[in-house]
Amino acid sequence: MKIFKSILFLAVLASIFYLITLEWKKRNTPLPTELHPIVAENRDLLIQKASEKGINIVITDDFRSAAEQDRLYEQGRSREGTIVTHVEGGESYHNYGLAIDFALKLDDGSVVWDLKRDDNGNGQSDWMEVVAIAKDLGFEWGGDWAGFKDYPHLEMDFGLSIRELQYGERPPANIRN
Repeated sequence: MKIFKSILFLAVLASIFYLITLEWKKRNTPLPTELHPIVAENRDLLIQKASEKGINIVITDDFRSAAEQDRLYEQGRSREGTIVTHVEGGESYHNYGLAIDFALKLDDGSVVWDLKRDDNGNGQSDWMEVVAIAKDLGFEWGGDWAGFKDYPHLEMDFGLSIRELQYGERPPANIRN
């Protein structure tokens, strides 16, 4: 019984040490302030490859601070407008520089979020052609999500959950997704 209590005591002590270490890392790991370099590189490749297929896209959002995320979250709730996000600051891959949003850009300069449009005339949805390119580049598409569908959203999580990012984990700048 004495050995069991000793083991239990050590396990509790190790757990406390682990939690303190996590909290320390969380408080001492700076939040990103820009798009992750690999995400930025693949954003540029996405724009280029879409253009090669006769599809012009515009990136409507990329890195977003936690404060900007909170303002978006308030939209349709405590502020006028329609709800555009279901997560608050620190809960979005945008807040860690790992996500972008896109839209189709028309010849007149206007921007549309039309999943069926076929301006390059090849019989395929321009939107879905862009999604296919993005997936080939390693992005995950918000339109594939089981719950809330976020059709303009593309992200590279590098195997990290939001919780891991909140606790200070960051993808190295030189790894591929």
